[in-house]
Amino acid sequence: MKICLTLVLSCVVVLAGTLWVHGQENEDDGEALTGLYARAAVLADGETGRILWGKNEDEPMAMASTTKIMTCLIALENGNLSDTVEISDYAASMPDVQLDAIAGDHFRLEDLLYALMLESDNDAAVAIAEHVGGSVEGFAEMMNARADELGCSHTRFVTPNGLDAEGHCTTAAELAKIASEAIKNETFVKIINTASHSFPNLEGNRQYQVNNKDSFLQMMDGAFGIKTGFTADAGYCFVGALNRDGRLYISVVLGSGWPPNKSYKWKDTVNLMNYGIDNYEKRAIGSDGLDAGILTVSGGCREEVALRADCHKMEMLMGTEEKGEVCVVKDLSKEAPIAAGTQVGWVYYKINGKIVESFPICTMEEVDKKSYGFCLEEMFRRWLTF
Repeated sequence: MKICLTLVLSCVVVLAGTLWVHGQENEDDGEALTGLYARAAVLADGETGRILWGKNEDEPMAMASTTKIMTCLIALENGNLSDTVEISDYAASMPDVQLDAIAGDHFRLEDLLYALMLESDNDAAVAIAEHVGGSVEGFAEMMNARADELGCSHTRFVTPNGLDAEGHCTTAAELAKIASEAIKNETFVKIINTASHSFPNLEGNRQYQVNNKDSFLQMMDGAFGIKTGFTADAGYCFVGALNRDGRLYISVVLGSGWPPNKSYKWKDTVNLMNYGIDNYEKRAIGSDGLDAGILTVSGGCREEVALRADCHKMEMLMGTEEKGEVCVVKDLSKEAPIAAGTQVGWVYYKINGKIVESFPICTMEEVDKKSYGFCLEEMFRRWLTF
């Protein structure tokens, strides 16, 4: 039998797991964000991943060069910055935007990552993919595996540069999740905040300079990324990141206009970020450690066992009308034998009734099943104390 105990508000038994959840519903707060040009948009808590506001956020769409966020992350996680990367004929054949690298030339992986993220060079993306993944197809498999790890079930990568391809898509919500993961990498953040980067090919006969095309870096205090994109299918796209007074926001806009409306993505991003700044503040939920009580044991050498929940206090962005709660869902009893560390429930942190974090409740010690020998010993002990 299970019991659900609520420490702030009443709640019901819920499913286990940590989910990316929505904040206030669009119909409640959409008035504050009317006029967005983007076909799909998201504002998310960059630390917890909770979606604070969304528009068509679960609709699969093309995402153009915002793809390169995952390309860079995979390269950083699986390559070495000092690696030597050769430019293949196929990489050199990529359409604009290009580094204009010559087939057969060699570069440090680190330098190509700057070309990838600052100028969005498509030839650099393919060269990186071939080096890290063995081929574009192999690298796409790595990208998709990483997306699956993050729970991005509607995201599929076909190319490392985001050029339009059948089946290459994501959602605004899942792209925010990928971006939130990427900015945990310090080297990634260093790259996307670099204004310009100069480097030679390793042959030493050509010099290159790449400049950061992210205008959002100069638009708002605390802006630190992340990536622009454009293709005919995707339209103008942008993933932004902003840290203001300890509040970390991720924004995504997909299909934010087509030529000549290149500035729409910036207007949408500023509107999203200002909405977050004006309407969300950090508030604490939960505590460091929680008395999870005991579990009644039947058929065991002991009648009960203590439980532990290794939870901790968290600070999350919440709207003024949002409420946090802690919900404990656990077994009341269990039959022996029970191993130490057996999971018997969950502690859920919830905002407006939706799970934002979860922690397992486990037994602190093992409980053996009653045996014939144990019963004799118990009878003898009681006889001695009679």
